Amino acid sequence: MESSALNGLAGLIPDMALKDRIQELVDAGYTKSKLAKAAGKTPPAVTHWLNGDTKEIKADSAAGLQALTGYSSVWISEGRGPRMAVPSGQSNVASAPMGLTQIPLISSVQAGAWTEVIDNFQPGDAEVWLTTDLRMSNHAFALEIKGDSMLPDFKPGDRVIIDPEVPPQPGDFVVAKNGGNEATFKKYRPRGAGPDGGMIFELVPLNEDFPSIRSDAQPLRIIGTMVEHRKYRKPR
Repeated sequence: MESSALNGLAGLIPDMALKDRIQELVDAGYTKSKLAKAAGKTPPAVTHWLNGDTKEIKADSAAGLQALTGYSSVWISEGRGPRMAVPSGQSNVASAPMGLTQIPLISSVQAGAWTEVIDNFQPGDAEVWLTTDLRMSNHAFALEIKGDSMLPDFKPGDRVIIDPEVPPQPGDFVVAKNGGNEATFKKYRPRGAGPDGGMIFELVPLNEDFPSIRSDAQPLRIIGTMVEHRKYRKPR
């Protein structure tokens, strides 16, 4: 009986380091590449976990690993609680269907050249990958908001997911290339057909201290439309 009781406590005692818990996932048959993609990290980041160089894992990465492996995100990140996630039939809280899509977080320069990129990003091409339960095209990407031109709705550090295969509608937020090497994030406002029959549009900042730009005044090309906006609480 004593042995049975101890077996029942297996996974409840926080006696394993992060490297040991990640190693258990590898031993269960999950490759570094699969673990990296599920966690929104690169394969070298998984190596750092396994080597013990990195001793903590963020909650969103642990949640991605749970979606892939079935191991509890709490056990993965903190080493406490049961190893395996509680089946949905035994809980009144349903887990979100995470891990459906991995989106690379790229720079504004990379976004400016996005339509010239032939192959999709792979783990290792981007430093950070975002996990979303939205279904979108294989060409979707994420950007981090810089500057104050889209205040108050979009603050520096917010992240937006962009899908190039979603055509913009009036009032949508888009990423566009404005003639330079970088992309810009603004509100889309169509202005009617031009002399050549093409749509003239305006890119409007939400902050009135910044000017709007029009496609009939300078070269502009829509790269993609925002499909998700993520706000992050800043520590005080």
